[in-house]
Amino acid sequence: MGIGAFKDLTQSRQFFLEPSHPKQRQYEALRAYFVESKPSNRVAAEFGYSPGAFRVLCHEFRRNPHPSFFASSRRGPPARSRKATARNRIIELRKKNHSVYEISEILKDGGIRLSPTAVRQILHEEGFAPLPRRLDDERPEYPRPTIEPVADVRAFSLAPCRFTTRFGGLFLFIPDLIQLNIDHLAASAHLPGSRMIPAAHALRACLSLKLWSIERKSHIMSLVSDEGLALFAGLNVSPKKSYFSEYSSPIQSETALRILALWHEQLQGDSLLAGNSFDLDFHSVPYYGEHPVVERHYVSARSRRQPSILVFLAHDADGRAFCYSNANIRKGEEAEEIFRFIAFWKKTHGKLPAHLVFDSRLTTLANLARLDGMGITFITLRRRSPSMLKEISQLPASAWRRITLEVPTRKFQTPKVYEQKIQIHGKLFRQLYVQDLGHDQPTILLTNDSQSHVKLITRYAQRMLVENAISDAVRFFHMDALSSAVGLKVDFDMALLVMASGLYRRLARRMRGYRDAQARQLFRDIVDSPATIAITEGEIFVQFHRRAHLPIILASDLINKPVSVPWWSNYSLYLTA
Repeated sequence: MGIGAFKDLTQSRQFFLEPSHPKQRQYEALRAYFVESKPSNRVAAEFGYSPGAFRVLCHEFRRNPHPSFFASSRRGPPARSRKATARNRIIELRKKNHSVYEISEILKDGGIRLSPTAVRQILHEEGFAPLPRRLDDERPEYPRPTIEPVADVRAFSLAPCRFTTRFGGLFLFIPDLIQLNIDHLAASAHLPGSRMIPAAHALRACLSLKLWSIERKSHIMSLVSDEGLALFAGLNVSPKKSYFSEYSSPIQSETALRILALWHEQLQGDSLLAGNSFDLDFHSVPYYGEHPVVERHYVSARSRRQPSILVFLAHDADGRAFCYSNANIRKGEEAEEIFRFIAFWKKTHGKLPAHLVFDSRLTTLANLARLDGMGITFITLRRRSPSMLKEISQLPASAWRRITLEVPTRKFQTPKVYEQKIQIHGKLFRQLYVQDLGHDQPTILLTNDSQSHVKLITRYAQRMLVENAISDAVRFFHMDALSSAVGLKVDFDMALLVMASGLYRRLARRMRGYRDAQARQLFRDIVDSPATIAITEGEIFVQFHRRAHLPIILASDLINKPVSVPWWSNYSLYLTA
């Protein structure tokens, strides 16, 4: 009810007896207690307070020197908005034919932050029409995007010069690229190329993204102006993201497989692919989109099924490098992929793989009998079915045998083992129950290997290396960053992963103390090194800047040893410090 409204006596009496405003209610309650001497419980009940709350109200009132019940704040004059403050200035600048962006910058320099949208709104209210679009040379000078030259090998020049690059560590891979004859690999695999970017140059440019841990093709745009990245590939400038996005389009699955075969051919006799034992596994590369070709697979990182590309990977246990990959797998073909790898290995090396280690989901029991018939030894993990767990729980303590694993760094070194013979599809296998291996439930191994319990369990425990390698590939080589939704493009990406993995393992063997280091640690300490490059007549010097791990590079066999580089017109490369 307003102050000027007419009130009768009853309404006037209710204004004091039934106050509606909180401050007035406090005033009437305190007056009833202190002036009329009413009991506090009665006053609290009449005015809607709890007894405790009213006692607190009285306590605060007695200690407040200036209690306020009916004071009302008076609003000051309204502050002028930034639009109103700058309106006259905006009109003045528009009359001088300044654009909304220029007006916004001028106001910002004067301490008034007003967006171009707000400036445009004020000009529209004042009746100003938009300015006609101006040419670039008619606009005022301000920082603009630079237009980089087009990658063209015909414009590649080795004229004497000197520059600094952040990609100095990439040149550590050049001796291995020459030794492995990467140019021959690109030509023999029939990789696509052009007169501007030949196949070998394109392969080196694509490989540089993997070696430098560039997650997505678009991220190359912040690096294309670096002269060192272009020099590594043998081009005048680095290709742009549009080139990398489209380059793999014509590459079929057979081409990716041919790249892997040629890679193995170049590594013949290298301990990187010893071939004594392999770890096999699947990995689902998630795809966040909609595409009719992409099927749903189980993604362990998400613990669910979602659209993804299923990739089969083979990892050499001794060389600790990936040696095979295939992303051209459809649902229902998973169990046969192990035999595709066997066929690939036999074709490239002339013999069957000697030993395979994998999980139970990789293939079927019937295929285990096929492997045994081919003379291939294997170790696989069996699923813990309720019947098996019940059988294990009923075994007497005397049936178990305590062994000691020859792994000094392992926490659980003395597991218990029980072995039995089982027949699967007409073949006799060894089945091992293992307890006290660091798991809540027993581990069940199935094998046709005649080695001792200690060697079998130790070898299967080493299978963790492939899981670590996949984790390293996901985090450093960005295995989960799909370049495309189509599987055949992922095939090429996986082939690059195999090559980059091998190159990092070869580099690790050159660096003292880094033989077993993962790629991301090697990159962080060794490869991620800026350098100053000096091109002279017939020689190119890459001088690494001083860093904490520079002595590791100096102690390697790469420093001060000239290497003739074919794609640099046989200029000699010198790595110095």
